[in-house]
Amino acid sequence: MIQGENLYQADVIIVGGGLAGISTAYELLDKNQKVILLDRDEEENFGGLAKKSFGGVMFVDTPLQRRLGIKDSPELALSDWESFAEFGEQDELPKLWAKFYVANSVSLIYEWLTKKSVSFLPLVNWPERGIFKPGNSIPRWHIAWGTGYGIIEGILKHLEKHPNRKNLQIYYNHKVEELIYSNQTITGCTGKIEITGEDFKATAANVVIASGGICGGDLSLVKKNWCKEWGSPPTTLLNGSHKYADGLLHKASEKIGANQTHLDKQWHYAAGINHPNAKTENEGLSLVPPRSALWLDATGKRFGPLPLVGYTDTRYLVEQICKSPAQYSWQVMNWKIAIKELAVSGSDYMTAFRYKKKLKLLHDVIFGNKELVNRLIKDSKDIVVANSIEELAKKMNHLSLNGFLIDQHQMEKDIQMYDDQINRGIHYFNDDQLRRIANFRTYRGDKIRTCKFQKINDKKAYPLIAIREFILSRKSLGGIQTNLKSQVLNKKGEVISGLYAVGETAGFGGGGIHGKGSLEGTFLGSCILTGRVAAQSIVGKSNL
Repeated sequence: MIQGENLYQADVIIVGGGLAGISTAYELLDKNQKVILLDRDEEENFGGLAKKSFGGVMFVDTPLQRRLGIKDSPELALSDWESFAEFGEQDELPKLWAKFYVANSVSLIYEWLTKKSVSFLPLVNWPERGIFKPGNSIPRWHIAWGTGYGIIEGILKHLEKHPNRKNLQIYYNHKVEELIYSNQTITGCTGKIEITGEDFKATAANVVIASGGICGGDLSLVKKNWCKEWGSPPTTLLNGSHKYADGLLHKASEKIGANQTHLDKQWHYAAGINHPNAKTENEGLSLVPPRSALWLDATGKRFGPLPLVGYTDTRYLVEQICKSPAQYSWQVMNWKIAIKELAVSGSDYMTAFRYKKKLKLLHDVIFGNKELVNRLIKDSKDIVVANSIEELAKKMNHLSLNGFLIDQHQMEKDIQMYDDQINRGIHYFNDDQLRRIANFRTYRGDKIRTCKFQKINDKKAYPLIAIREFILSRKSLGGIQTNLKSQVLNKKGEVISGLYAVGETAGFGGGGIHGKGSLEGTFLGSCILTGRVAAQSIVGKSNL
């Protein structure tokens, strides 16, 4: 029997303490609502996966873009978005959410964050440019000063000072298991307090699910919903999502009739390594792949005929590696390339960004991030270092899996062919990777972080470095279907009274705002956008 102290009541219950849940709570406090936020994690992890992210957000036509002379518009952004999304005929709501995002990213996300003391680096970044189809036509990826940690820190500081802070009660270690549904409406939820094992019950006129997707806590769900176009899921799949992104609330909502869509649309990264300080099984770390490194399959052969290059089309990279026989890959580079271009998509490793050390950041840009590379070499079991190709191949073979061995002669041949192109000079480049690097370097935001046509087997740039990389599970692009008010819909397309879904739980809007692929930075942005929309819908009057 549930004890009295484990019975909670408010105007709104939010399930999940990530960026989407916190954004929803903040907006509700602005409207003087009484809110209960139930988070399954420890208090020290409040903020969820966003807190550990690189902190890049996609905005359209910001003051920073205009200052750099970058001409952007919602129309151009939507065209790029739809190119990567490849929406189907039935994707009406995802299309509407995408249009809403690009039209309102500055007013509803950028300005909301800057008012909470979140600032962004002056140079706008340019990932996901596309290979066979347009991606980002211009730079849109704004990196928060302080990474994702800085975003959460800024919001939480203002949250604590909110004049209605007393109206918010936060309960940690609370695992929501079921939704209370009666008379065709949601009236609350039930679950367990994981520390004590006691049951709890929370009631409210509205419940907002902000518990994340299906790509973390239970990788069997990821594999069950694996994209058929990629073939079978990899034998080794790393988890780069939140440990509680296990689909528990997806199952609970499905029990009361909620519609779920596009669960086979997933956003994974191609350059994952085993986390050196893993706290959960299969926990991975997402690298930002160096553009000047050669991407090889498990036998040491360069992917091709079109080479794999970072910052082009992440979905394509993942697909090609998944379709290779071993379903894992290697990136081969040297010290000079690594210290200039290698990065980690996480706040714990990008310390100059996270702790806002401007001089350290400037030093790393000019002289290379030796501290990061040394740390990765020391801590990671997926990285080998050598002073010859022969030695490198032998060390790589010690890490080979499932009988796939490095063919030293093939690897040496591919490296030599690449280096020979560089020796001939830029006027004679006939290698798509080098042509892309030449294009990257025309934009100053990339020029400062990309080597100037650096050969691999260059003794002046030694030692050689090889990184064994796996597919890393990251984001669910599908989820619980919602309308443009963030209200959950049933299988008939009807609103389930009192139930809302935001962030990754809702496929970042509509059950699949991204379609097949993201332009990057739209995950954090959509968490804020859908959270604010849900709160405004709940109070019944929108200023958005």
